[in-house]
Amino acid sequence: MKQHHFVIISLPAQGHINPTLQLAKNLSRAGTRCTFVTTVNGFRKLNNLPSIDGLFYASISDGNDDGAAKMDFGDYMKQLKRVGSENLKKLIDELAGDGHPVTCLVYTFLWAWVAEVAREINLPSAFLAIQSATAFAIYHHLFSINNNGVYSSTSEIELSFPIKLPELPLFSRGDIPSFLLQNDPYSSFMIPIMREHIQNVEHDPNPRVLINTFDKLEEKSLKILDKIGICSIGPLIPSAFLDGNELEDKSFGCDLFEKSETYCQWLDSKPEGSVVYVAFGSLAMVKEEQKEEVLQSLMESEMPFLWVIRSSKEDDKKKNDEIYGLNGKGMIVPWCSQMEVLFHKSIGCFVSHCGWNSTLESTVAGVPLIGVPQLSDQMTNIKMVEEVWGTGVRARVEEEGGIVKREELKRCLEVLMGDGEKGNEIRRNVKKYRDLAMEAVKVGGSSHNNLNEFLESL
Repeated sequence: MKQHHFVIISLPAQGHINPTLQLAKNLSRAGTRCTFVTTVNGFRKLNNLPSIDGLFYASISDGNDDGAAKMDFGDYMKQLKRVGSENLKKLIDELAGDGHPVTCLVYTFLWAWVAEVAREINLPSAFLAIQSATAFAIYHHLFSINNNGVYSSTSEIELSFPIKLPELPLFSRGDIPSFLLQNDPYSSFMIPIMREHIQNVEHDPNPRVLINTFDKLEEKSLKILDKIGICSIGPLIPSAFLDGNELEDKSFGCDLFEKSETYCQWLDSKPEGSVVYVAFGSLAMVKEEQKEEVLQSLMESEMPFLWVIRSSKEDDKKKNDEIYGLNGKGMIVPWCSQMEVLFHKSIGCFVSHCGWNSTLESTVAGVPLIGVPQLSDQMTNIKMVEEVWGTGVRARVEEEGGIVKREELKRCLEVLMGDGEKGNEIRRNVKKYRDLAMEAVKVGGSSHNNLNEFLESL
């Protein structure tokens, strides 16, 4: 096999870094050279960079290297494209000058312009889709020129519902990625970016889309995308929790946040399957009213819980820096190793925002989900979790105020932590998909074979 050198590019956001860096680790272990790239300011914030033969790191300027400028995100994305494209070309030239010419660019969500750079310098490129195949199928349905998607040439059309895709459930307004809706604050710049992603793939005579999922989980969604060169290579999760080939690979690495250290001892003291784990991801800051409803549901349920609450400027300093108990019933931490927690025998269910990384991680750990989606593709993920895979339940939002009330959360907890028929069925389902995920990444499994086929195709 040809010796490849991949430049793999990610935004400096934890949910983007984790799967992207895991792919870089997997490719390095397969005998290729990988250079993981993010922005200068983002790179400075990374902790615990994995040290693996063949894996290297670099950064490019986005025009805001000191992080001082507070920009509208849409304006920032335009600047990133303008400044980043030139600096990426310079990096590629530097790597070639050092005797390590790049053979393929791999870019992630929001970096659609990298495909244009690749075409300009005659390099192959691949899009790493870090959301689900189902979300990608929705994007393809709406943005495809070949299929006359309603958003293929304009952003000014109101979508009609339900959206119907072959062999999948009907998708209502509350089931699709939120930024596809005209009233979403991110739609004005996200819709053009997603259009660019999909049409890049359609215009490429040899499209390559790597997607962080596995065949048996999203078989029907992958079938919809079969003609655009899609290749399932997931779950992109540290090896120690999957195939076990690299037992030292117990974390993604490149953490943006410092984790607490003493929660494992607390978990060790709890009975098997008794603890409720609560975490709403690295981006969305949950409303104070929603936090209070979650807290009261947990306290009233009298189940032990571990809750990750990220610090913000408004938080009390002591609560930011210390782990503290709540009448002995629970523990709140500012950050933790999610895989380490989900694989702990004491965890009984996961109250989650249902970001795609968290959804996959809970599946691999065999832990049922209670979904409290906040934004983006999270609505689509919980739709599939509840209605297709049967691996969790969605906590229903109160129409006025958009808050999930404590009574609804307690109902969900009783289903997943109780011994009723529905809870038992959900636990059986999630364990089934856990085993299928393990099979996919083993030698000869679908994701293992797909990654090798991708390498051979370059």
